[in-house]
Amino acid sequence: MASPEITLEAVPAVSDIKAEDWDACANPRPDPDSLENLDTLASGDSPLCSKAGYNPFISHAFFAAAEASGSACAPTGWGPRHLVARLNGAIVGVVPCYLKSHSQGEYVFDRGWADAYERAGGRYYPKLQVSVPFTPATGPRLLIRGGVDRERIGTALAQGLMALCNATDASSVHVTFAREAEAKFLGEHGFLIRNDQQFHWRNDGYKTFDDFLGSLNSRHRKAIKRERREALASDITIHRLTGPDITEDAWDAFFEFYMETGSRKWGRPYLTRSFFSLIGQSMSRDVLLVMAKRNGRWIAGAINFIGSDTLFGRNWGAVEHHPFLHFEVCYYQAIEFAIERGLKTVEAGAQGEHKLARGYLPQTTYSAHYIADTGLRRAIADYLKRERDYVAEVGRELTEAGPFRKEADEA
Repeated sequence: MASPEITLEAVPAVSDIKAEDWDACANPRPDPDSLENLDTLASGDSPLCSKAGYNPFISHAFFAAAEASGSACAPTGWGPRHLVARLNGAIVGVVPCYLKSHSQGEYVFDRGWADAYERAGGRYYPKLQVSVPFTPATGPRLLIRGGVDRERIGTALAQGLMALCNATDASSVHVTFAREAEAKFLGEHGFLIRNDQQFHWRNDGYKTFDDFLGSLNSRHRKAIKRERREALASDITIHRLTGPDITEDAWDAFFEFYMETGSRKWGRPYLTRSFFSLIGQSMSRDVLLVMAKRNGRWIAGAINFIGSDTLFGRNWGAVEHHPFLHFEVCYYQAIEFAIERGLKTVEAGAQGEHKLARGYLPQTTYSAHYIADTGLRRAIADYLKRERDYVAEVGRELTEAGPFRKEADEA
């Protein structure tokens, strides 16, 4: 008997997909009535094997807030083209995808590719971007519902992205911050693999922050203690807000911090004020605001998103600048929160070798790129091979230089 046909379409807004359908694909759970499916998910045979962990960035609520707030929409250069796979009329797969007219807000930099292609007479934009807008956090990108043939749906989605590239006259498709196995799966379907690195903190079974400090060598342990003391030396207090504790006043203050830092770093911050209100309404329990107060006034803050096993650090800002306050609000408070919640990882966002001394070690990140032009594809493939070797070597060197105690270190 022939298998049911998979149909694909691209929709122009996340609101065109019901939240329950999107989320069933984004964070699928095994079907308890299907032992065969349970065995398949447990075996890990499929590179697209679902993990039960919740990732807030791939939820319908997050994309809906980004689009409804005017942060990720056609006027900002993020035109939604979400790819939807249906089987017997039911949605079984989704790819969050945008037609881009620039390369901003992605954190996997391809401007050099664009410049080279356009100097050679090509047209690099528009391109298709499979990602969470403005968010350099690893997670699934081919979102597939549980209880289906994941390999078959994944292959259909990969092929659908190539077809969508042709249909939109795009130069390329870029699947960024994918899981390693997912990137390799796409590599088997004609995509090029690119590696980069971030700095992540790993919870080695710590019960307290002091347990974590005990795993560091003496020099770094003393430095962190000093930084934490000096960060609060000007009568600064730290407050963690989540759920209903995050008021509109807190969002107003945080948005001021975000605008101040974003204007200096990027020229034009990406997220609108209404974005923060929308996530406050729909997913506030997935949000941790770490806020600093002095003289009764909020002066700095960082926003984090809470997954089932990972705390994702995102944006930071301040209207007063005090020594080491950035490290306290962004890094040390995140570590403490993760230990208290029993979370395994803190992802501290893009770049930043200064994180190494604070206990965050290099972690390889993965993206997959389909380049339509064969000449450009050959040139990029050669470049990426050399870049992967470089990233691997730098990762080894930085890990060796990390702050953790070696066998020869003192107790």
